[in-house]
Amino acid sequence: MDVLANLGINLPGFLWHTANFIVLIFLLSRILYKPIVGMLDDRQQRIRESIEEAERVRADAARADQEREALLGQTRREIQEMLTNATQMAERIQSDARRDAQEQSQRIIERAQQESRAERAQSMVELRREVANLAVLAAERVISRNLDQQAQRQLVDEFLAERPATDGRH
Repeated sequence: MDVLANLGINLPGFLWHTANFIVLIFLLSRILYKPIVGMLDDRQQRIRESIEEAERVRADAARADQEREALLGQTRREIQEMLTNATQMAERIQSDARRDAQEQSQRIIERAQQESRAERAQSMVELRREVANLAVLAAERVISRNLDQQAQRQLVDEFLAERPATDGRH
């Protein structure tokens, strides 16, 4: 004990302080330790739940972003398909209109050609009739007059001068 006294340690005080410290630790462990540990556990649980919630929110955001990208891609494909369909339809309409116009112009040309042929045939019929009439008239004049070659030529010239000039068209 003298050694302890030389060191400045009072053994009864030291034992008293040690006993008080042990009692304090015991009381703190019984009274404060459990609530503090419970509070720390609660805080740790709240932090873990917050982290899990943040992960769920992040996963939901990533999933929503993927869905948005997929929907955007689908919308782009649908728009491209609509554009392609509209272009094809416009080309088909243009082609149909061109074909209809060509068919109509062909019908108009054919009708004009038919009308021209009919008019020409009619003109030829009328020309033949007129030539026949002229031949009959000329024959009547020749028969009624017995003319020499020069008189016949003069008669034909007079007859032609009396008739309007025709160029084969009517």
